[in-house]
Amino acid sequence: MLTLASKLKRDDGLKGSRASATASDSTRRVSVRDRLLVKEVAELEANLPCTCKVYFPDPNKLHCFQLTVTPDEGYYQGGKFQFETEVPDAYNMVPPKVKCLTRIWHPNITETGEICLSLLREHSIDGTGWAPTRTLKDVVWGLNSLFTDLLNFDDPLNIEAAEHHLRDKEDFRNKVEDYIKCYAR
Repeated sequence: MLTLASKLKRDDGLKGSRASATASDSTRRVSVRDRLLVKEVAELEANLPCTCKVYFPDPNKLHCFQLTVTPDEGYYQGGKFQFETEVPDAYNMVPPKVKCLTRIWHPNITETGEICLSLLREHSIDGTGWAPTRTLKDVVWGLNSLFTDLLNFDDPLNIEAAEHHLRDKEDFRNKVEDYIKCYAR
């Protein structure tokens, strides 16, 4: 992260000087997305929920990172859930792409990692979808909330999990615990 931030500062220092005319395009031009991400990542790290950790495999690529959510209450307490986030070039006009890498039994996350979270939708009927005013902090807090207050059995993506919960809450809890033991440690 510091590397990209340092690059942005260096590039800003070169603006207006003749040295920038000889610099290559790759060092002179930093995308709008990357400029936004430097600010948003700093804000995110300062306001990260205590149940979340962010990891950047390549500190020069702030647009690709992993999030670990470790719920401390509810059905998913004790599990460790990995999410992969990719921020597209058109960010912040379009939402980040997020996938759950941990197999999970959840009404709003499929076993293959697709996620139902309105703020990740580019267009949302209820008006709570993505907007350019949203940030990575909103995404992380939203993903974290899928394990507590945004857990939604009434509008599921994984219909089988939601129906399982309606049929037998105790058996649902047992299956969640089995998935945590097998996939989320």
